[in-house]
Amino acid sequence: MLTHTDNMALIVPSKRFVYTTITWLLMLPMMVLSQPGKPAKKPPGLTRYVDPFIGTGFHGHVFMGANVPFGAVQLGPTQMSQGWDWCSGYHYSDSLIVGFAHTHLNGTGIGDLGDVLLMPTTGPVKLTRGTTQDSRSGYASRFSHNEETARPGYYAVKLQRYNIGVALTATERVGLHQYTFPKSGDAHIMLDLGEGVGDRPTETYLEQLNDSTLAGYRFSKGWAPDQRLYFAVVFAKPVRQLTLYRDQTAVTGSSAKGVRIKGIVSFATQANEKVLVKVGISPVSSANALANIRAELPHWNFANVAADADAAWNRELGKIVVKTSDQNRLKIFYTALFHTQVAPSLFNDHNGDYRGADKQVHAKASFANMTTFSLWDTYRSAHPLLTLTQPRRVSDMVNSMLAIYDQQGKLPIWHLVGNETNTMPGNSAMPVIADACLKVIAGIDVNRAFEAMKKSAMLDERGLKFVKSKGYIPADSLVESVAQGLEYAIDDWAIAQVAKKLGKQDDYAYFSKRAKAYQQYFDPGTHFMRGRVSDTERRTPFSPIVSRHMKDDFAEGNAWQYTWLVPHDVEGLIALFRNEKAFTQKLDSLFVIKGDMGNEASNDITGLIGQYAHGNEPSHHITYLYGYVGQPWKTAQKVRFVLDSMYTTRPDGLIGNEDVGQMSAWYVLSAMGFYPVNPANGAYVFGSPVFDEVSLHLENGKIFRLIVQNNRGSNHYIKHMLLNGKPYTKSYLTHQAILDGGTLTIVMASKPGTDWGVRPENRPRSVLK
Repeated sequence: MLTHTDNMALIVPSKRFVYTTITWLLMLPMMVLSQPGKPAKKPPGLTRYVDPFIGTGFHGHVFMGANVPFGAVQLGPTQMSQGWDWCSGYHYSDSLIVGFAHTHLNGTGIGDLGDVLLMPTTGPVKLTRGTTQDSRSGYASRFSHNEETARPGYYAVKLQRYNIGVALTATERVGLHQYTFPKSGDAHIMLDLGEGVGDRPTETYLEQLNDSTLAGYRFSKGWAPDQRLYFAVVFAKPVRQLTLYRDQTAVTGSSAKGVRIKGIVSFATQANEKVLVKVGISPVSSANALANIRAELPHWNFANVAADADAAWNRELGKIVVKTSDQNRLKIFYTALFHTQVAPSLFNDHNGDYRGADKQVHAKASFANMTTFSLWDTYRSAHPLLTLTQPRRVSDMVNSMLAIYDQQGKLPIWHLVGNETNTMPGNSAMPVIADACLKVIAGIDVNRAFEAMKKSAMLDERGLKFVKSKGYIPADSLVESVAQGLEYAIDDWAIAQVAKKLGKQDDYAYFSKRAKAYQQYFDPGTHFMRGRVSDTERRTPFSPIVSRHMKDDFAEGNAWQYTWLVPHDVEGLIALFRNEKAFTQKLDSLFVIKGDMGNEASNDITGLIGQYAHGNEPSHHITYLYGYVGQPWKTAQKVRFVLDSMYTTRPDGLIGNEDVGQMSAWYVLSAMGFYPVNPANGAYVFGSPVFDEVSLHLENGKIFRLIVQNNRGSNHYIKHMLLNGKPYTKSYLTHQAILDGGTLTIVMASKPGTDWGVRPENRPRSVLK
């Protein structure tokens, strides 16, 4: 996802890429036998299948470092950014490390965060990070992937310049550093509050509280315009000397305030001496950051913290247990599941305090406040997946969104650390909240949720005034009008379903009518979605292939890709084509049509099969549309091709931005054999399962098993199914059927069937009866 902003401080792409497979023949191995701080052998459990390096190359933009599931801390290396592909602070192609920061994004199309950067050094003090051309002019260090290790909750690397071994682990709100120094009379730990990832500091503060503790804050402006992060730093080794700098000017005293404050702790070390440092973070205060350390990490046992982090990841990964003899498939699957649980992340303190969108402190909240809501991406399948694996956290996420509504007057669009970025089209919190309400996730006030959805949908901003007055957004009124309008139609359908649940018939009728707005953009002459200038005029000139990023009627795509963005009413979309045959012919053409999108197309349009773009979210449901016309074998063909060719075990193993879990959620669900075309109707459309067995361990204590027979070779097609021993003929499965537990036996075949999922009564439908 490439986001919309004019902030020049942010990392943005400089040129266009199309689907390219990067060869890594010259790359060094990622894992080594001996690492600083690394336990003697790999821990048991499902974490052994997770490879955090997957997605660190190409345009994956994934986070690299140590964290726990949904933790506030993402502690990892920050590199010398060289452009868009460093949005997370790390790219596999790079060999320079600037330091180790405590907040990072996972797979976004814009860089931000990178707060509270520490860097261990030896020798003369350097006050800048240096440059890519002359890294030794600053404090940056080279490293090799041959001396780098990563697994869930643990990261280690050797800083070659200083011969310092770095090992990192984390709790939810605390990062733990272990630095193994050489013998030196001139060892240092640099704390640079001026550094970040794609943002710029506005005010920073650092003070020494005692001989082992520092505290302060970092306020900054970036994609999130008003970021406020507080921290506390506790050293296991007494601080003998602390030198403070305002940028590059030394400051006397024990505290300093300025735009770019730095602190350098200096000491002598023996050979292989380990120096440990705890860093707690808080959105509220440095006192709360220190309290987070005391609550979550009262000891200095690095190995125990790393083991606890590993155990936390194993608990979450163990909610889906798959069986296969294909080790690469296991690695891809569990790495994908791992990536779906980096964010949304906690944005509160151990005591429940958090700073809201209103910039006020809300004390001891009854829910765990969360942030990093990449909703335009994640509403499609990442959030539906979480309703299966993380229903309690889904409740926290929804209540966080409702709190944001209370504080800023509307539901979040793309919320980041207490800031509304207004990034991407639509009001994509709507289907997420509706899905949770309709699935009866505990702890959500449905009436309050409906009020928030309705009022947010009735604002006049971002094209909504035209939706209310005209039924469509005129193409000359704002950029990306078609994308905006199609997303609003999905959102309005979601609102309508909650209104129906609550018996609000007038609201149900009103929003159901608005949900049909996609019809306004469909051009019956070309059978494409097309910008509408007025009631009688459409956008001209018009090309269904050319894409002009942030300058045309679509968002990171073209008309070929957006014509199918009606997941909430596929039957209605089919009707616009007049018949199933015309719909199917057009859908077939999508996967073979060739054409040049032009030199202004978005970097995000990657993973091309014809004009289908798996590297970007608006395409993610399209392969599953064949089920709606009784041709599930075509879904199986295309889904299996994507699973096998666009997800690999290499650093470039993701075909586009991870986008905060969405790219990986598609894989997790599709590999199990199903996908939520409609993100809020509680149904999953079948595709082509790749595992011999899948066990979903549900929060209600039940287990839902999928047993796949004849799952070998070219047996990609579903022949028939048995649900709890009885024939199951439908080409979709309900959420409730999964929650009820039981066993679904799927028999595969090498050729498409002529019966299963073909008849109209067995096809998926937008509204379940």
